[in-house]
Amino acid sequence: MSLSLRDAHRHADRILERVRGGLHDGDELVAQSWNRCVNEHRLDPAGRHQPAVVSRVELEERRARRADVIACARYEMTTLFQQLADTESAVVLTDTDGVIVHMVSTPEFGTEVGPLGLRVGGRWSEAAAGTNGMGTCLAAAGPVSVRREDHFFPEFAQLTCSAVPVYDPQGEIAAVLDVTSRSSLMQQHLLVLLGMTARMIENRLLDARFRNAHPLHFHSRPEFVYTLHEGKLAVGDDGRILAANRSALFQLGLQAMDEVRDRRIDELFETSLEDMLQRSSSASFHPVVMYRANAALRFFAVARRPASDAKAPARPVAPAATAAANQVALPRPAGRGAASSSAATFGDLRLVRHLETARRVIARGTPVLLCGETGSGKEVFARAVHEASPHAGGAFVAVNCASLPETLIESELFGYRAGAFTGAQRTGRRGKILQADGGTLFLDEIADMPLELQARLLRVLDERQVTPLGTEETQPVDFQLVSASHRHLPTLVREGRFREDLYYRLAGIELALPPLRERSDRRELLHAVLAAESDGSSQLSPDAERLLLDYAWPGNVRQLRHVMRSACALADGRPITREHLPSLHTMAAPAPAPTMVALPAAPAAPAEAPPIKLNPIQANERQVLLQLLEQHRWNVSNVAKALDVSRNTLYRKLHKLHIEVSHPD
Repeated sequence: MSLSLRDAHRHADRILERVRGGLHDGDELVAQSWNRCVNEHRLDPAGRHQPAVVSRVELEERRARRADVIACARYEMTTLFQQLADTESAVVLTDTDGVIVHMVSTPEFGTEVGPLGLRVGGRWSEAAAGTNGMGTCLAAAGPVSVRREDHFFPEFAQLTCSAVPVYDPQGEIAAVLDVTSRSSLMQQHLLVLLGMTARMIENRLLDARFRNAHPLHFHSRPEFVYTLHEGKLAVGDDGRILAANRSALFQLGLQAMDEVRDRRIDELFETSLEDMLQRSSSASFHPVVMYRANAALRFFAVARRPASDAKAPARPVAPAATAAANQVALPRPAGRGAASSSAATFGDLRLVRHLETARRVIARGTPVLLCGETGSGKEVFARAVHEASPHAGGAFVAVNCASLPETLIESELFGYRAGAFTGAQRTGRRGKILQADGGTLFLDEIADMPLELQARLLRVLDERQVTPLGTEETQPVDFQLVSASHRHLPTLVREGRFREDLYYRLAGIELALPPLRERSDRRELLHAVLAAESDGSSQLSPDAERLLLDYAWPGNVRQLRHVMRSACALADGRPITREHLPSLHTMAAPAPAPTMVALPAAPAAPAEAPPIKLNPIQANERQVLLQLLEQHRWNVSNVAKALDVSRNTLYRKLHKLHIEVSHPD
């Protein structure tokens, strides 16, 4: 709510009294802004503010001039908005005149604040809107928080704004990033988040504007190379520095871009560009040592070929990572050795961005929750996150919460001492959580964890200690947490079937993985799976490839793997044709156009022909089970309850009837 008329007059009197009393050196940013608004911009705090909005033509011109900045900021702004989890807030990007060029908010909040001018096209310079986060950040050329009554105009007293400048590779302010909220947020904490987001945007912008330059990543500590804290230089073919990020200037002890621009690499470091390229390549692009010229300062650095160079090697995401950021190992086919596994590039832009996001947040101890249809590759994605994380040297421990019997899931997770219960191993057992100590714990189908165990898991996540069954001794654990589900957890929370506090503890950041039918890299993934299943010996005919690309893949990557395995067996070394894909002939349909959705759709049952060796009774039983699975959205636990059998019994029956579902490791 805006201030009452009486409070508005008091608000104006307070501002005018402070301005007329004169300002002194060291006065806060808000007081300095009030002074500019009154004495330079001739604004009246007692007057009514009229929102200033540019025309559509002017807005498009401004957005065109800042197109690369907006493109680099879109994803980071959406990620920040998701992290804030505040429905009464907006993440805003303005140009250098304070005009909003991009904004992320809920539709409801956007509708409510739109009349105030807080919308795309709104002008928020100090001259137009008085003291506010965006305009005052531009005027002060630095981070600023403007709380409620700190605003110059009383209409904005309901809002709190925090803003930071975003710099271009030349060291000039290119935009302002702001969070405007109606709730009481911790502004100092918010400024830190904004600062981190701004640096991510700046690094993206440097990469985008200097794709033809050699990127040089460096830091005084090797673990910070390829992170947000790294220094980054864009170096020309002649070894001259074209641009740098702010972290590079800070580490080099420089104040401005002019101090580094056009200087040669060997003027700053005791090395040359070619030497760094050769050493980096020999070290598989892990950091190598270099020294500051004329100073006893040591750095760890990696130099790479330009991103525009088709021969440029893939960039690792962290020094300790064993896989590149844009690569992930395919699930190993059953019965095959390590030599048969292959790597599929994440060519889908959403997956590339999700993997980058997950890598960043998990490095800071933030849990990751993956949402996606059954078979969409959630465990594969989780392994890629693990391999690109600070805990990559530890174990990746996967637990399928839906496939463990309720009587055993507690002992599987938390472990037990010898003789803790009937049937326990004589030597006791370390639980999955202790096995993940120093590595990553992946809880698949977390929605199927019983409520009573959710409370114990929550305590472990909060205290980072585990108490095995049959003992009172606690053991400290340190692990990264990735969870996954094909079900909508907020709906289960509302229905009382999942703990709300555990949901918020798991969903440090929530990422929706696209189903196979929506992935832009279907052809690339298709050929990678074929190579893995055939040891590279099989090929696809054009008509078979078209059929595979047009199919909707309700069972996602898991179904694709089974179809390709069968096709390779039927083709027996010959090129695979449509005749080798019998299960797809009658069901092939154009894949639906990709849609951006907040949550994955419910999984559909994979279409499979009944195995020919089943007798009529088994075939009928199989059909009944398939219908039940589809009715219960392929939730094995719910189907078991409907049939009044244990999950283990149901899994054995499914296996006997050749029905593929997720199985425990």
